[in-house]
Amino acid sequence: MSLYQKILQIENSDTKAALCTIINTKGSAPRKTGSKMIVYQNGTIAGTIGGGALEKLVIEQALEAIKNNSSKVVEHNLVKDLAMCCGGTVELYIEPIMNKKKLYIFGAGHIGKALAKFACDLDFSATLIDDRYDAFDDFNVDDCTIVKEHHATAIEKLVFDTATFVVILTHDHQYDREILALTSKKPHQYIGMIGSERKVEIAKKNLIASNILEASEIAGIDMPIGLDIKAITPQEIAISILGKLIDVRNAEAVNKVK
Repeated sequence: MSLYQKILQIENSDTKAALCTIINTKGSAPRKTGSKMIVYQNGTIAGTIGGGALEKLVIEQALEAIKNNSSKVVEHNLVKDLAMCCGGTVELYIEPIMNKKKLYIFGAGHIGKALAKFACDLDFSATLIDDRYDAFDDFNVDDCTIVKEHHATAIEKLVFDTATFVVILTHDHQYDREILALTSKKPHQYIGMIGSERKVEIAKKNLIASNILEASEIAGIDMPIGLDIKAITPQEIAISILGKLIDVRNAEAVNKVK
């Protein structure tokens, strides 16, 4: 498997790793500009930037980058800093390899299918869930996972973590409330539900009255979902929802760089 295939494998999994790339060399160096090495969270590597003391130090720096989820440029003088015989300097760019965010879309209607397609194109790992088997008859997106099960069963099987995005778009208001109640108790980064202002208010009142969620928990749920772009068609509504998901995802990345 090539290094690039390994990077793609990492992006599509929960594996934590960093990519170390030599971006400049001066004088004698063991590897030249463009050489790459992947460092996994457990300290193992794929590829090499030259071995020896340099590689040992860069592995330590990569592990720090993984821990802090931040990129950095480092420069090492091989003689002065590392007592290596090469005699040159090596500059590297170390960057965490970003895992695709898991996106669980409940409801394979027109909006759900459009959102799944667009989200896969923009580097979300999308799963589309619906118990209506015929809902998927006209859906063919290779990168999207399809789950043809009742939402309660699916939620028990799906893996949730603090980077999971949930979008609720089913054809049934009761389903929406049930999914909201179940997923809000799971680890997540974002939950959003489609609906009119009236539907949202009814959902809030029912959840509080039933002691399913506290008002403080409901405040962290995005509903009605989507950016206000005066969307009309299912595709436009899907884009308004995706815009919100991108905003949440990228805001996290920007805050970690600061």
